[in-house]
Amino acid sequence: MSDALARAVEAVLFAAEAPLSIEELRAHVGAQADVRGALAALERFYAGRGIELVRRGERWHFQTAADLAHLLRRDREDSRKLSRAGIETLAIIAYHEPVTRAEIEAIRGVQISKGTIDVLMEAGWVRPAGRREVPGRPLMYATTQGFLSHFGLASRRDLPGIDDLKAAGLLDPVDLALEAETSETVTDGE
Repeated sequence: MSDALARAVEAVLFAAEAPLSIEELRAHVGAQADVRGALAALERFYAGRGIELVRRGERWHFQTAADLAHLLRRDREDSRKLSRAGIETLAIIAYHEPVTRAEIEAIRGVQISKGTIDVLMEAGWVRPAGRREVPGRPLMYATTQGFLSHFGLASRRDLPGIDDLKAAGLLDPVDLALEAETSETVTDGE
């Protein structure tokens, strides 16, 4: 890989409005170019600097180094918070995608308003993902590259698991207390 190729890939990524795939980069720098090698060289070059080259899904872009993001927060507008229904719906879509509205409602145990999914789509975190091949052909929903970027995930595989959520104290303490009490009652009764 040449320095010229790395410079060309760097320039294209720097000027891009959105993360680019390897194929999109090749369209700019040449179909036979070793874009993967150039990306690896750039990743090494930018490691430990104020900006970094990151991969989100199968796309690449530059971003502020995570440890320096606090320097830029004051210039950023605070957006409105998601409702509890919005957070639950987003989590269900992320963990079960592609998923239909009926499946979301079955998991949540309550109906969701159309506005909840609309808010997630307006935020750029959820998109329509085709139709399920069942009677009525309901619309399915999935997360977007914007979701991955916003939450700093390379892919959906980076979503926390149940053990991670317990360790972080993010599961409902009432549920955890009931679970512990139930296991103690069974032990005491034997």
